[in-house]
Amino acid sequence: MSAPPHIAAPPAHYENFPVASWLCPPHLRPPIAAIYHFARTADDIADEGDASPDQRLADLRHYREELAAAARGQVTASSRWPQVFGPLAHSISQFQLPEQLLADLLSAFMQDIEKTRDGATYADRAELLDYCRRSANPVGRLLLHLYGVNDAQALAQSDAICSALQLINFWQDPSVDLPRGRFYPPLADCARRGLTRESFKVFMPLADAPPPQEAINLIAVESAWARELMAQGAPLVHRLPGRTGWELRFVVQGGLRILDKIEDLGFDTFSQRPKIGKADAPLLVWRALRMRRQLPPMKAPLR
Repeated sequence: MSAPPHIAAPPAHYENFPVASWLCPPHLRPPIAAIYHFARTADDIADEGDASPDQRLADLRHYREELAAAARGQVTASSRWPQVFGPLAHSISQFQLPEQLLADLLSAFMQDIEKTRDGATYADRAELLDYCRRSANPVGRLLLHLYGVNDAQALAQSDAICSALQLINFWQDPSVDLPRGRFYPPLADCARRGLTRESFKVFMPLADAPPPQEAINLIAVESAWARELMAQGAPLVHRLPGRTGWELRFVVQGGLRILDKIEDLGFDTFSQRPKIGKADAPLLVWRALRMRRQLPPMKAPLR
């Protein structure tokens, strides 16, 4: 059998935000692609196909074992995922990537499976942010590690951006997540609007009725929370030099553009899923060029 590859293939999935694009420093594209494929493959194990929850969890435990082996430089051609762990092992060795950050991602994927299987929810924002700490923040910290940036302020700003991106994905996707049994709105926020998890079963996408104003207001408030987090983290773009800073500008602006599209839908992402397309590129470029220390507030007041 041939040896595992050292270079990851280009991204093939649709993504809201650029992955190892031409703006990224060329010497960092291989490790960034390796991290992306590690996370994307784990996400596919957790989400795609018709495997049972127990089988998905077993596969992710095996995936975790292969991560540990890769961190020791022990990947072989008998690996179930040589296209993932060959490049990742090479990048871990070359760039000293922290294994725990990669393992945190797997912990979040496993939590998703378990909560969906058990019909579990998130009690409040703190619990949801703990999920983001493992599902999203490690990616930003791994990138900062590659860029050689490790001060406390930069890490906190990176965490804010990554958590914002994860939350944006949640508020973009209820039309996809609810039919899959995944429920991310914190119950405390729902309760303030007279909603429970059961309330969501009587309107779109789980029923034909349009979403009530209370549910629309919930998405509006959660979107504002994501925008506030993004504003907290956005000054990081001015800290990172050259291409790296420009790459992050487009990540931040991509997230904000999704929030704009959510708002343009009247915050009704139960009925439609907003998406970034090629037509958004000129606006993203313009906003990235004009990016300032402060980001604009929501265009419409919340009710």
